[in-house]
Amino acid sequence: MIVPSSPDRYTRPVRRRAVLLLLLLLAGLVALLSPAAPALARYGALPRKADGPVTLLLAGVTPNYPPSPVWPYPAAPEDYSGLTDTIVLAQFRPDGTANLLSIPRDTWMNIPGWGWGKINGSNVHGGPEMLVDAVQRLTGVRVDGYALLSLHAVRSLTDAAGGVTLDVPQRMKYDDNAGKLHIDLQPGRQHLSGGQAEGFLRFRKDGLGDIGRVARQQTYLSAMVGQVKSPVNWWRLPGMVAALNANTKSNLTREEVGAVLGSALAGLKVNMHTVPGSFGGGGTWLPDRAALEAIVREHFRDPNDPRFLTVAVVNVGAPGGSARRLKARLEELGYQDVRISDGPRADVPTTVTGKAASAVLRDVGHGQLSDAEGVPGADVTVRLGSDTPAN
Repeated sequence: MIVPSSPDRYTRPVRRRAVLLLLLLLAGLVALLSPAAPALARYGALPRKADGPVTLLLAGVTPNYPPSPVWPYPAAPEDYSGLTDTIVLAQFRPDGTANLLSIPRDTWMNIPGWGWGKINGSNVHGGPEMLVDAVQRLTGVRVDGYALLSLHAVRSLTDAAGGVTLDVPQRMKYDDNAGKLHIDLQPGRQHLSGGQAEGFLRFRKDGLGDIGRVARQQTYLSAMVGQVKSPVNWWRLPGMVAALNANTKSNLTREEVGAVLGSALAGLKVNMHTVPGSFGGGGTWLPDRAALEAIVREHFRDPNDPRFLTVAVVNVGAPGGSARRLKARLEELGYQDVRISDGPRADVPTTVTGKAASAVLRDVGHGQLSDAEGVPGADVTVRLGSDTPAN
């Protein structure tokens, strides 16, 4: 008598192989993601579409070299308190647009809490908070968060990305034994390792000083964005995240990280700009305020932010001095262009009309929306009526 074979006799080995394959795949995935685990634990967030732009300040910090009996002096342990050789204002918008503004490190300005000096000294004298204040004072753009990168960030990030391909504009040969910097690059398009990319960025003998460095920073950033956007490199992203996390000090929140990720997933479109100006004495860069304002107005102002609109204030029925007091209060909130206009007196309540009127109404604190015609030349018109408090 022949006993039929049980189906399990053949399916069990297949199942075991399937389970083994699944376990191997999971193990490989864990190994791939594990370098990014510390960053994910701190910043991990799901991509989200933000209500408006998120603006970050990115700055590369130079090492400190305290006096030592050993020559060349060894760098002190990184505490992110050095000069900022690279300063970039990066604004990410919900539609995927990323506007970057390179700020030359030698930009000469009156720095809040310190006085006149080069902007790259802000971090030394007052930490990232003073640097943020200086950038906000220079540009008029509010900064949501900052990230300071150590000197090793470029080398580590580039190697984690598998290198970058870019055009070297000229022969670059320079040796600094004290700073342990050795640069030897030929002109032309080539693939650079982390060490070579660091030399490309730190080279200073091109006759253009800080402005030449800014141009190379933008070339490098463009190449790195290309690496990140290429699907063939996505498996490298965990290593790149780990490299940044190990060489960064920041105050970014999960919400801000989620907004940046949401912008990237919308299809990152990067536009680069540089603070315009001219060379001054002592190796300084003197910003052209009018030209900078034009760049900021076109590329960095949130179209939904009422602080950048022209607001006309008219006293039609409020106590004397009310228009002047409201103008001062709005300017304290960051409004850039508030004007007092004349109008006929009337016993009516306060009204706000025009573009983004509801947002301005919240800052006024009383009144109602109206579709009445506004003051010519103003985006928003506030007519202060008889319901306006006396002070």
